[in-house]
Amino acid sequence: MKRRFEVLALFTMLVSALAAQTWIWYPGDYEIWLGNQMNNRRTERGTFYPPFWKMDSHYVCVQFSKSVSLQKSENISIAVEGKYNISLDGKLMFGMPHQMTIPAGNHKLVFKVWNQSTPPTIFIKGKTVYTDSSWKVTYEDKEWIDSSGKTSDTSTTVYMDAGCWNFDNADNHPSQYALPRKPRQAISKTVVKGGILYDFGCETFGYVTLKGLHGDGPVDLYYGESSEEAQDTLHCETLDKLYISDGKVTDLSCNTSFPIADNDYTLGDSKAFRYVYITGGDKVGMDSASMQYEYMPEEYRGAFKCNDEELNRIWDVSAYTLHLATREFFIDGIKRDRWVWSGDAIQSYLMNYYLFFDSSCVKRSVWMLRGKDPVTSHTNTILDYTFYWFLSVYDYYLYSGDNHFVSQIYPRMQTMMDFVLGRTDSNGMVEGLPGDWVFVDWADGYMDKKGELSFEQLLLCKSLETMAVCADVTHNETDHLKYEKLASSLRSKLVPFFWNEQKQALVHNRINGHQSGAVTRYANIFAILFNYLNKDKQQVIEHSVLLNDSIMKITTPYMRFYELASLCAMGRQTEVMKEMKDYWGGMLKEGATSFWEKYNPDEKGAQHLAMYGRPYGKSLCHAWGASPIYLLGKYYLGVSPVKPGYEEFSIKPCLGGLKWIDGKVPTPHGDIHVYMNKKEIRVKADSGTGYLYLDSKHVPRCADTTVEALGARKYRVLIKAGEEMAVKYDAMP
Repeated sequence: MKRRFEVLALFTMLVSALAAQTWIWYPGDYEIWLGNQMNNRRTERGTFYPPFWKMDSHYVCVQFSKSVSLQKSENISIAVEGKYNISLDGKLMFGMPHQMTIPAGNHKLVFKVWNQSTPPTIFIKGKTVYTDSSWKVTYEDKEWIDSSGKTSDTSTTVYMDAGCWNFDNADNHPSQYALPRKPRQAISKTVVKGGILYDFGCETFGYVTLKGLHGDGPVDLYYGESSEEAQDTLHCETLDKLYISDGKVTDLSCNTSFPIADNDYTLGDSKAFRYVYITGGDKVGMDSASMQYEYMPEEYRGAFKCNDEELNRIWDVSAYTLHLATREFFIDGIKRDRWVWSGDAIQSYLMNYYLFFDSSCVKRSVWMLRGKDPVTSHTNTILDYTFYWFLSVYDYYLYSGDNHFVSQIYPRMQTMMDFVLGRTDSNGMVEGLPGDWVFVDWADGYMDKKGELSFEQLLLCKSLETMAVCADVTHNETDHLKYEKLASSLRSKLVPFFWNEQKQALVHNRINGHQSGAVTRYANIFAILFNYLNKDKQQVIEHSVLLNDSIMKITTPYMRFYELASLCAMGRQTEVMKEMKDYWGGMLKEGATSFWEKYNPDEKGAQHLAMYGRPYGKSLCHAWGASPIYLLGKYYLGVSPVKPGYEEFSIKPCLGGLKWIDGKVPTPHGDIHVYMNKKEIRVKADSGTGYLYLDSKHVPRCADTTVEALGARKYRVLIKAGEEMAVKYDAMP
């Protein structure tokens, strides 16, 4: 029996080792390369449209190394993307072998891989020797040989842990990665003005297939998130122009020809659309059009249901919106930009923590947005987007508890912050300098971007606090003290510089040391979210700004995200519920099948489609439109991490005017399920230690755990992992 258990243990260890084998690369390099592939797919009416910020590339020569200790010799198989050499204990092997034997004993295995076109990557498969994130990598080994032939022993090379993702077999080359596809059919087709309008029923993304294609002549495809856009051949945002001849299709935008296989042709470029309007010459025919839907495989781990069917629909459409905008990275919108924007991405990350909890996509996006040193401009050229990048690292650490990622990205956080601090003024504050885009938000009115904006200083302060936290995680005490001091100094200036007693708010900006008379919502919202003001000032702001209709309203879901979160933080869930139903419900009433880049209920008809001075410039599927996922998960189900990785968590459920809510929030180690009605709360957490916080007229009753009084009619209940806790309570009026 003992022998059987030993064999089983050995088999389990072997299976585990095999499962751990994966392709590896220099951390961040594959992410930057893949991001370049995606960011450069954008077109505007058939014209290539690259990003307008600095694009970095991978290191073209990378060293991979691993120290191994073997009780007996071991055979390994080798797959590499690039030209390479191998050294064992400092001795070069002949050629570029695909297999080799490592003798018993202690050895140093080193690969050097050169690849100019795609990131250098390797895959090693053996019983105990295999590639994973424990391998060390560097792009400059800094080794040299003196005149005596002695190799230097004073190298200052910095080694990193290898990067990896999910490429777990030798044939699954990282450079060949593509999202999966599946066929979808149009729900209707209509003859319109000599062409055919295909309706696929909802917002979607992928590649159109022309079936039964034959003849000679032009075929034009006009895409639309609305039927109006698809039929407006002069102004639709995206299109394809083809020419059919001799069994081939020529894409006129790039003058490249492709064969027609079995009378079917699938276009080579993906598009976002609901409608496709197809026209052709008299000598060209086809049977129909379908599509290949392209998607990122994601598990919907989060869930939300309640007694209000409209709100359930809002959650479902929000989830679909985020899923469409979750691709190789978290992108902004699927029709127009299709780029990774830091301000958009941080909101996608937060929504993701309540829906998919896809940590890999967060890390890829963070690496890609950061790019390489030296830093020459702000992230996406936008001042505030640089700060969102820092904050996104903090959020990821809080939700995931991933110390390793923080240690990997921290050197690039340092150099990014060095760039920021090198551009501060004599007050230690930031202003927009030449080349900076000070964005804040798309506002329906004038917003001064000059001088010291209070909004930007709050983001900078939180970024400095993030640096202090990450320095602590990486055991860098000197940096921790440095950034803590800088953050404290800046925070101490916020109220003296920007608080206006007469207006009972933080003013928008200061120019040449003088407060402006303008009050906007942005800084006041973030002051509440960051808890930078005392309770008295927060309550004043609630009325003087957040609930004051004379202050310029926010009409983008982007800033609505933060505005509604701040109201929830002030306990205004009932009012926020009404806002959600009015705002996102308003888009549903306009026929939305995914949520938009911007919504103004005062606009009518085709006005809803226009933006940037273009009749169809607005994105009707924009990631930041999926805000309700985060709001409902954090402020109604009430779940949030207190310690990194949900080691400790809090649950503060709130009905917000609903009769009952029922949902699930994903964590790194399972799920947290919450049900609440006006008499009972049920909670089950798969792992971690948590507390349920609630208000009750009388002491809550729970037979299975401790109930602790926190103050007048305020209580908390200890949540034990793995057990469903049922708490009876008396709802407050």
